[in-house]
Amino acid sequence: MQTIQTKIPMRLDRLPWSRFHVLVVLSLGITWILDGLEVTLVGAISGILGDPRTLGFTPAEVGLVASWYIAGAVLGALVFGWATDRFGRRKLFFVTLIVYLSGVLLTAFAWNLWSFCLFRFLTGAGIGGEYSAVNSAIDELIPARLRGRVDLIVNGSYWLGAAAGSLSTIVILNPQLLPVNIGWRLGFAVGSVIGLVVLYLRRYVPESPRWLLTHGYAGESERVAAEIEGRVREDVGHELPPPGDGSLRIRAQKTYGFGLIARAMFKRYRSRSVLGLALMISQAFFYNSIFFTYALVLTKFYHVPAEKTGIYLLPFALGNFLGPLVLGHWFDSLGRRVMISATYTLSALLLAITAVLFARDAISAIQQTALWTVIFFFASPAASSAYLTVSEIFPLETRGLAIAFFFAIGTAIGGIAAPWLFGILIGTGSRVHLLYGYLASAALMLAAAATEAFYGVKAERQGLENLAAPLSAEEAA
Repeated sequence: MQTIQTKIPMRLDRLPWSRFHVLVVLSLGITWILDGLEVTLVGAISGILGDPRTLGFTPAEVGLVASWYIAGAVLGALVFGWATDRFGRRKLFFVTLIVYLSGVLLTAFAWNLWSFCLFRFLTGAGIGGEYSAVNSAIDELIPARLRGRVDLIVNGSYWLGAAAGSLSTIVILNPQLLPVNIGWRLGFAVGSVIGLVVLYLRRYVPESPRWLLTHGYAGESERVAAEIEGRVREDVGHELPPPGDGSLRIRAQKTYGFGLIARAMFKRYRSRSVLGLALMISQAFFYNSIFFTYALVLTKFYHVPAEKTGIYLLPFALGNFLGPLVLGHWFDSLGRRVMISATYTLSALLLAITAVLFARDAISAIQQTALWTVIFFFASPAASSAYLTVSEIFPLETRGLAIAFFFAIGTAIGGIAAPWLFGILIGTGSRVHLLYGYLASAALMLAAAATEAFYGVKAERQGLENLAAPLSAEEAA
């Protein structure tokens, strides 16, 4: 082990916004656009998959498919989350993207329920790993004063893909243009090919200097940091401002044992762990209870033709993207605690009101969609803030594993059960049964809002090292 005195974190945080940061956001965030496109496609084709001319799934089997995808995301997050802390951010966001694109392509060739489930599991494993590697890299490369809004917008870009996916259904689910059993397959195949462009773009994203520093690569860390500064200086056309006061003293080492990581997460930062679990579980249940089965609700209760359900997702998806875009800057100005509590609370109350109207058969399909759009205008930044929270409030050496752990637990509890449970509720044909499910989801969101109000961390505009001292700094002390 070697002891290092450095100002690299302060140097990265004082950088002005530049084309370099735009490239980082595009190269890493575009994966969410692709994921939104193909997950939306799965939601939109849920009605088509029940057609005997395709795979003939029941509503419960459609929910089971979604659960397999989420189960893959859980396993992928844990495996790749550990690996991104062990081997670096850059290596892993190449590996996880390749796994993800392979799963998407294979889904196009699924022939029965279990092959479809298997390929969706593989797709989920790749996207679960992406959460750790990509969110870690973004947090460590984006200046502290902009971290909140950028993180929310990147995660919210998923819904640009969702909007594109909903528009694509006009073509791929139109039986007059493509055979019923060909159109949905074509959508997955095209998405995987487009994803190859992302692999090329990621060549220009460097390894995190923070990761290099804490793992003993001091010389490489200095070289990469200087290269980033040079690119930003060239982009903005003037000299950079001086870094902030102070420096960081660390004792770097190649690996950090699970015991050290576990003590940091569950002993020293126990209340932060409770906060992370509350936010992740509630938003996972909230989203997956609605998003994976929205097409079934439209077809079964509103009698919308299966091939037209994708159109109803377009305003829903745009509301999800506009939420982080419009509200994101308040997370850096008003602060995390106020905005997270507010968005979780508003999402819960609006869902409860909509659920009651649905149960009374008092709204049409268009009105239902409009209400969903308003709900997820607030729910989208709320959900993204859960990932932001768990990625910034733990020591740097545990960041990838922390994101993976909370994503995995939250998704396993709140995500895997939700699509399957709501598939069953929809299958009963009872609006009242579905009402109870929606109210349970709203209650979880309210509980998370209360947890944030009590345990929330004032992370806005704070350097990562100020929020949680790196384990290597503690070793040096």
